[in-house]
Amino acid sequence: MHIDTIFRTIGSLAVKLRWLVLIAWVAGAIAAATLLPSLNSVTQNNNQKFLPASAPSSHAQRLAAPFGTASLVPIPLVAARPSAPLSHADLSAIAALPAELKTVSGVAKVQDAGVSADGHAVQLVVLAQQGGGNQNYATDLIDGLRAKITQAHLPAGLQAHVTGDVAAQVDQQKASGNTGNKIQFLSLLFIVVLLVVIFRSFTLALVTVIPPLLSFTIAGPLVAEAAQHGLQVSPIAEFLMIVLVLGAGTDYGLFLVFRVREALRAGQHGTAGDYYPGSRGLGGSLLGDFLHPRAPARDAIVGSVTKVGESITFSAATVIAAMLTLLLASFSFYSDLGIPFAIAIGVTLIAALTLLPALLSIRLSLLAMKRALFRKVFGRAKLLPWNIQGSGKTGVWGRVAGRIVKHPIPTLVSGLVLFGGLAFAVFGYTAAGFGGNTAPPAGSDSAAGQVLLTKHFPQSAANPTTVIFKFNAPVWQNPAPLATATSKLRASPLFTQVTGPLNPTGAPLTPAQFTALHSRLGPARALPPTPPPGISVPPGAYQAYRATANFVSPDGRTVLYETGLKAGDPGSTSAMNATPSLRAETTAVGKAIGASDSALGGEAPALYDISSISNSDLKRIIPIAILAIGILLALVLRSLVAPLYLIVSVGISYLAALGLSVLVFIEIGNSGGLVFFMPFLMFIFLLALGEDYNILMMSRIREEAERLPLRTAVTRALSATGSTITSAGLVLAGTFIVLTVVAGSGSGGDQIRDIGLGLALGILMDTFLVRTLLVPSTVVLLGRWNWWPSKMSRRQALPGPDDGGTPGERDLDVRGAEAR
Repeated sequence: MHIDTIFRTIGSLAVKLRWLVLIAWVAGAIAAATLLPSLNSVTQNNNQKFLPASAPSSHAQRLAAPFGTASLVPIPLVAARPSAPLSHADLSAIAALPAELKTVSGVAKVQDAGVSADGHAVQLVVLAQQGGGNQNYATDLIDGLRAKITQAHLPAGLQAHVTGDVAAQVDQQKASGNTGNKIQFLSLLFIVVLLVVIFRSFTLALVTVIPPLLSFTIAGPLVAEAAQHGLQVSPIAEFLMIVLVLGAGTDYGLFLVFRVREALRAGQHGTAGDYYPGSRGLGGSLLGDFLHPRAPARDAIVGSVTKVGESITFSAATVIAAMLTLLLASFSFYSDLGIPFAIAIGVTLIAALTLLPALLSIRLSLLAMKRALFRKVFGRAKLLPWNIQGSGKTGVWGRVAGRIVKHPIPTLVSGLVLFGGLAFAVFGYTAAGFGGNTAPPAGSDSAAGQVLLTKHFPQSAANPTTVIFKFNAPVWQNPAPLATATSKLRASPLFTQVTGPLNPTGAPLTPAQFTALHSRLGPARALPPTPPPGISVPPGAYQAYRATANFVSPDGRTVLYETGLKAGDPGSTSAMNATPSLRAETTAVGKAIGASDSALGGEAPALYDISSISNSDLKRIIPIAILAIGILLALVLRSLVAPLYLIVSVGISYLAALGLSVLVFIEIGNSGGLVFFMPFLMFIFLLALGEDYNILMMSRIREEAERLPLRTAVTRALSATGSTITSAGLVLAGTFIVLTVVAGSGSGGDQIRDIGLGLALGILMDTFLVRTLLVPSTVVLLGRWNWWPSKMSRRQALPGPDDGGTPGERDLDVRGAEAR
């Protein structure tokens, strides 16, 4: 079966069964939203869970396994009486809290980090599971902990606050609202407003945006269901999927709607009224007009699906192919993006080919009934501004196309110089981390807790970098290495603070005291919060030894130290870049104290490993993605030459966009660098989405060139598709800007800003310069070699007005243009 026949059949069925198609999509969306989990209920914030087992950070997690905290999220809770030392009643009330806190869903264990050195505060560390089974997991967890504190009825004057990153994120989200929902709402609002400006019709804007909206409503729960079976989804994946579906889905809608407008405008030289039948349909009944649009209107939609269905399908296929190449990444943060994005684009493609033609047909039927009603009431058919046909004028892109075909060499050279200059700035690229502590909102519970934590536990870090050592024998048999490790780590210029077995609460213990207390009191983790009767151990020493349970494993062979970093916050670029030195220092200390193994854990080393693996994946996946998309381009364009320069054009656009981002954010904005996965995501997105516009334009050039001289074909194709491509580019770039504004105001805002604006800049340059200037000029210069080795490469085209043909030939071509 010929491919045109396939798409004509799809279009015919979508128009004929339009109400059934609409009902099926609405029912599918309702079923997905009610029967499947939501997307933001399965997002995974812990970057370390995306690391392969071979990464050094994964080794650190395995080394720290005896503590049972490697896969858990720490949530500090601080209880303090600022005006006086804690009383016995205070300590008893605090001691009863862990049992209550453990009843909160998601809490795995509660560690007692001991009493502060000044005796005014106690720190508990709640260790919670990652993820959760509902979209408000973190909020429910923090609210549950705070509710248990309230229900405990602590003594008057005793404050207790839940703090740390998770609590701060929850408080921040409560202050700013749900980020994912805001991105979706504002993206939709932006797209609808822009489409109203483009179409000058609110209903046509809605018709265009409903398919991608329903697509995301269905695709999100499908991805969430896959996540329930092992797929990991990061928050940035959720945000990008919203933007990708709404942006790309609207683009596919624009491809079809603009072609329908063109078909209605041409209409086999008919008039606008032919497409909105009045009393002529079924004896002039309004119901007949509503249920059965006349053939010209139906044929315009079906014919448009036939013409652009292949372009839309291959456009979506290039995106899916690019996303599926991510499965080859060793960093599962990337590999786990492939399936969600492929699912989303697959659903979006089906909606563009079935739901959108059905909605366009329904809209035309409604307009027909409205016009017929006007005829019956007023006795004549007033031609109303249906705003689907457009003006039919040449427009700015027609004039631009005329200049390009006359001066292809200056156009191409000037474009290469501009993009080459921007691409040169890529050499200034430096990678930045993606993390950092979330600043708690002023006046929140987490902010109050952070103040108490900083005041009473200055040696404690809410986001520590852990140094881990493993020994062949229990350390209480030979505690001298503990003191040596403490002194060496403190003497290192890389660490700012060191908390370990000999100073777990700030009050120091000597190695001899540690051994004596272990002999006298037994395992530290078995001790109650207050000294049992008959034990004559000083309270400070008792609390210090009891807190060592958080730093020495039950078998005594594994020890960890919590450290602060001289390089700054563990989520910062400077801390990430300091990781090699930190690891070297850890190894040196481990050898000096006779440890059998050592490792460095925490956010900074995890980010460093992620960045290194990301760069490796980029080098390996780029060639595979280029090959996959090149094959698809060769199939849709029936050419081996065109895919070569089309992919080169995307590469130039990518390097120029990345170079411009370096200039804007690093050179001008003085940021420490661009987030490490920005080059990777920019390449995949610009490669996949840029080829969408390539396919649309080159398919139209080929279609026109089958019966017209090449230069004339380029002029007409660019004139016809220029508005479509620029409108689609504005929609897609605008949705990324919405991502920047909304998600960029929260945690990791600078990095999300860089990603969103970088992609928006790349798409705008690709849309307004590469796709509509450089590529057409290259097509003109290559001539019939564009289509090699297909039959078109051997066809001698009729010279056009700009090809130096005879006056008769030129007149023939002009008359053909006027007829069109």
